[in-house]
Order: sequence, then C-alpha cells, then structure tokens
Amino acid sequence: MTSDRSAELVQMACEVAGVDDFGGDSYRPGLEQLVQSLDDEATLHDLAKLTIDGMIVGHLLNRLRVTAWLRDHPAALGVPVDRPVFIVGLPRTGTTLLHYLLGQDPRFRTPMSWEVLESVPPPRREAFSTDERVAHTRDAKAVFRVLNPGFEAIHHEAPDGPTECLTVLSQDFKSIFWETVADIPSYGAWLRTADLGSTYEYHRRLLQLLQSEAPGRWLLKCPAHLLGLGPLVTEYPDALFVMTHRDPVTVVASMCSLVASLSGTFSAADHRASIVRRWSEIVEDMVDRSTEARSRDPELDRRFLDIDYQDLVEDPMDVVRRIYAHVGAELEPEVESSMRRYLLENPQGRYGTHVYDPVDLGLDVDDLRERFGAYRPPHA
Repeated sequence: MTSDRSAELVQMACEVAGVDDFGGDSYRPGLEQLVQSLDDEATLHDLAKLTIDGMIVGHLLNRLRVTAWLRDHPAALGVPVDRPVFIVGLPRTGTTLLHYLLGQDPRFRTPMSWEVLESVPPPRREAFSTDERVAHTRDAKAVFRVLNPGFEAIHHEAPDGPTECLTVLSQDFKSIFWETVADIPSYGAWLRTADLGSTYEYHRRLLQLLQSEAPGRWLLKCPAHLLGLGPLVTEYPDALFVMTHRDPVTVVASMCSLVASLSGTFSAADHRASIVRRWSEIVEDMVDRSTEARSRDPELDRRFLDIDYQDLVEDPMDVVRRIYAHVGAELEPEVESSMRRYLLENPQGRYGTHVYDPVDLGLDVDDLRERFGAYRPPHA
C-alpha cells in the first residue's frame, strides 16, 4: 500500500513533469521504506524535511523524464554501453582522485554531477561546462557550503566535474546515498537484502540516454557497486574493474566521520552509535560480497585490477599506467601532461584537512580489527 506521504511526493513529481510513467514500479518499495524511515527515525529539523523531500521529488522527476525521453527515442537503447570501466574501491580510498585523474582523458566518458540530476535533454560534450544545468548544481552546492562549510575538506566534487553513480542508483530508491543524509536504520535493514536488478537496469538505460549525444567509453565510479556486482555484470557483461584498497579501520572511521558531518546538516540528534553500527556493516558487506563474487567466478576476478591506496598517494602516474594496461588503452603524451597538471593544481588537502578520531566517533578499533581480520589489501 502506498503511504499518503510518498503518494504526495510522487504526485508532485508527476505534476512538474507532465507525465506519470516511471518505467515500472521497481522504485516504489524503496521509496515507501525511505519515507517511512525518514518520518519515524531521522529526527530531521523542519528545513531538512523540506530539503530531503525536494531531493526525493528531484530523483522522481528525473526518472520520469528519462523514461519519457527513452520512449520517444528508442534507438538509444539499441546502442550498447561498450566495455565500461568501473572504479569500485572501498569508500575513502582515493576513488574520487582516480576518477578525476583518469577523466582528464577525453576518450573516457564520465557522468557529470549535473547531468545525472537533470538528464534530459542529453547534453553534448561541447556544452559540459556551459549548459544552464551546471548553474543549478553550482547554486545547490553553494547553499550546502553555507549550511556545512567544513564538508569540502571531507569530500569535494565540482559542479561541472565527474560524479559517482550513487545518484543514479538513488533514482530506483535502492541506494546507500539516502543513508548518508539521514539516520534511517529501517531503510538500511531493508536495503541490505533488496534485489538490485532493476537498479542496474535503470543505471544502464540512463547511461544509454546520456551517451546518445556525447558518446565515449564510460569511466564510472562508486564504492556501492561492490554491493551489487552480480546485477551490475548482468547489465554490463564486458565491464572491467579497478578496486582500490586501504586499511578497513581507517575506511570505516573516515566514512563514519563523513556521514556524521553530512547527516548532521539535517538533524541535531546524536546518531553516532547508529552511524557506527550501520557503516561498519556496509563496509563489511562491501568486502564480503566482492570477495565472494570474485572467488566464485575466476573470469570475473581476472577483470579486476587491485590498487593499494598508498601506491596511489606515492606515485599516482604509475597507478594510471597500470590501469591503462589493464583496460587496454594507450596513455597518450598530451593526456599524461593533462593528468600531471591536474595533480599539481589539486594537491591533497587543497580544500582542507579531514580530521577525525575513531574513539570520538564511538568506534571500537579492536572489534573492527577482528571483524576485518581476513581482509588483506594489496601489499599487506
């Protein structure tokens, strides 16, 4: 049964879009659970309620417009997403750096921050920095910086730069994105066993829409893909993977700090204990599910290149060369120059230093060491 609140949000999106076809009802169970958890558990302040409702309507609206555009342009679905490259490391392991660095190569097609939120009409490459939708994302990020000025030091993403796939997955309402902005343990428990097949089908359809006017070999990034490698490979059977690794205790601590900061923008309640429980579980699931998938399927395992975080920090261009060899691409001199320039212009800490203390966050380091005892990053 559809709740009054979720039905109201759906109706708002349909009225703005002028259509009511979401391409099926796969989004509904997640939306229902999300809205219920937000109402029952998140303890949001009034401005946060309006803000997150706006996020939900925005995700529904984009899904409506994507579905309508693909209905009117069915030829786009006949063009496959060919040999995409997925950066799928654990969170807080340099995946954003790699995405931006490799994205200096114009032969790669990265999803842009603004186009995954406002995908229709599909943009052309020459308008990636000038499309009016860039300004919408820039304005939204400016407002958020006022609300949470310290978050840039934790995670920076340019409004006209590459973004991870989390926003796309969120448009099927099966995504850990929602758990970064609010404490919603019931939604998290539901999501842990949810079928992600429809989520990756929608992901592929959205990429097909976006590549219709701006083609290229997709370079995608999202730690959450480690939770759904099976359905991902079903949609992208020739995908290649780059997996970054770091001490999982550091990963959990850094991620808990990020979520505490982000969700703290929308609630004054102390959710540290819940954040520690859930995000320790999420990182553990990422390790366990990816390890199991690779162990079960040697052919899939061969498609992975494992990268140690410390190697990336110490010699990023050597890591880049290893990735190019793995994906069968040539690192051209002008592209290498662009990458080196990017590194010089964007040193670690450019937007501030992320400082956090596992003890202050409520983490039991000894317990985490035991839980991740079998995990062995490269070179460990």
